[in-house]
Amino acid sequence: MQELSTWPASERRAITGVFTDIDDTLTTGGAITPDALRALSDLKAAGFHVIPITGRPVGWSEPFALAWPVDAIVAENGAVALISSQIGLRPMAGGHGQLSKRYQQNAPTRQTNYARMQQVAVRIEREVSGAVISQDSPGRETDIAIDHSEFVHLPPAAIAQAVQIMQDEGMNATVSSIHINGWFGAHNKLAGARWIVRELFGRDLDAEMASWVYVGDSTNDQLMFEAFPHSVGVANIRRFEAALSHKPRYITNGERGAGFAEVATALLDARSSST
Repeated sequence: MQELSTWPASERRAITGVFTDIDDTLTTGGAITPDALRALSDLKAAGFHVIPITGRPVGWSEPFALAWPVDAIVAENGAVALISSQIGLRPMAGGHGQLSKRYQQNAPTRQTNYARMQQVAVRIEREVSGAVISQDSPGRETDIAIDHSEFVHLPPAAIAQAVQIMQDEGMNATVSSIHINGWFGAHNKLAGARWIVRELFGRDLDAEMASWVYVGDSTNDQLMFEAFPHSVGVANIRRFEAALSHKPRYITNGERGAGFAEVATALLDARSSST
């Protein structure tokens, strides 16, 4: 991982869109900080596409999709998107109008998977000492989440056991900075990013990867770090560094929201220096 300051200005000037994780990337202590919120607003005002993509539930994400200056939020690790009616417009005072919700899976599939996932969650709580479902679980529609660092603490062995149970049940599983997420289906953060670019713009993300940057902080961002030629980890990613098989290309000096604000400044400075 190289210092963010080594990112060439010519490459930064080519960026037109920003994908970002939310927890411990945009947020600090569970809330977005003023510098990170200002960074989102400044990016949108400058004409960047801004799309958070998160393991958080769609219900939890709705107020932020309305209040934050973003094009959309892709929730539940790529399964569902909340799209702002103000997509592509400059930030507006008082919110961003209405939201539309889109899914990667049809309703019957979601219903079947939901019932199966609840059974897996019960098994994990029964078999993994200390495991509890996340407090944001009532807002989840397409996955389950086990809390490991938000309100409870699970040791690495317990996290690994929960992941193994999900995988044994045929689920995909990933570990964020706060939760262990599991779901049925082929979606993930990268598939969700490709999907939302098609949904919003009718374009192929793979054909324009050099025009996007991804910002994240944990092991569930590895697919994105591997796929995006421009990827940045906020400084608190050092916590997971030993477990990363694919690391971000750059790392910020600041942690969490302060680190995201550094990325925004780097992009905005490169653009202003070319005018």
